[in-house]
Amino acid sequence: MILRGNVFSKSLQMETGINVIIPNNFSEDNEYNIAYVLHGLCANSGNWADNSMLPVYANDYNTIFVMPEVARSFYSDMKFGLKYFSYITNELPTICKAVFNISSKRENTAIIGGSMGGYGALKSALSKPEQYGYCCTFASPCLFLKEGLDYQRQNGDTAEFKAIYGEQLKIDFEAIFGKELVWNEKDDVLELAKNLSNNKIKPKIYCACGTNDYLLEDNKRYNKELNKLGFDIRYEEWEASHDFYFFDEALKRALEFLYKNNDK
Repeated sequence: MILRGNVFSKSLQMETGINVIIPNNFSEDNEYNIAYVLHGLCANSGNWADNSMLPVYANDYNTIFVMPEVARSFYSDMKFGLKYFSYITNELPTICKAVFNISSKRENTAIIGGSMGGYGALKSALSKPEQYGYCCTFASPCLFLKEGLDYQRQNGDTAEFKAIYGEQLKIDFEAIFGKELVWNEKDDVLELAKNLSNNKIKPKIYCACGTNDYLLEDNKRYNKELNKLGFDIRYEEWEASHDFYFFDEALKRALEFLYKNNDK
């Protein structure tokens, strides 16, 4: 069952799109797993519902999938823009728990994303490990944010940068981080992981990337860094590109990682 609509967000001070997939046999007497599924840079809240097998997986894994909309914000409380990180991690869970009979336990709560959504999933889970027991991230960008901001400061106005990343990306980043592209550890998923290295509560993490993806080397490198920091992490790669053929397969594997030891 797919529910599509809007919710009013106090954090954003406006209505915002949301898609929710619930099992067809939904009952108020049952308690459900919850997974927040985050869209990529050029997508919207309906992207995962329209392009993946999530409606089938909701039935298979007794899970409610919630897909919010954040525009091109990189799931951030923007310097010149809206507070999307606060919406996703604070307000949205409260709304969902008020409407659906979802579990409040972190071990039943996952956050999942592809591309920009993968970065958002990592930032959310590493910022609030007490809230998310699992994080699944596919072909994520911005894994080494300090390096990326330095590169964009030096090259963001060049024709080469615009040819690779488009005209809009530099504008997006200036809206998020300010004109000077100021780095802050609260936005850096490596620094957030380092801050949790001695924490007993850490999210279990699944990472995947296609071998034909331009983000492959960063994803491999990030996996090695998290292993050094003592995270329970599974990393996989296979021949694939940055598209929904890959994202749907990654989603299938991630859900098996999350729920293979649970009753369906």
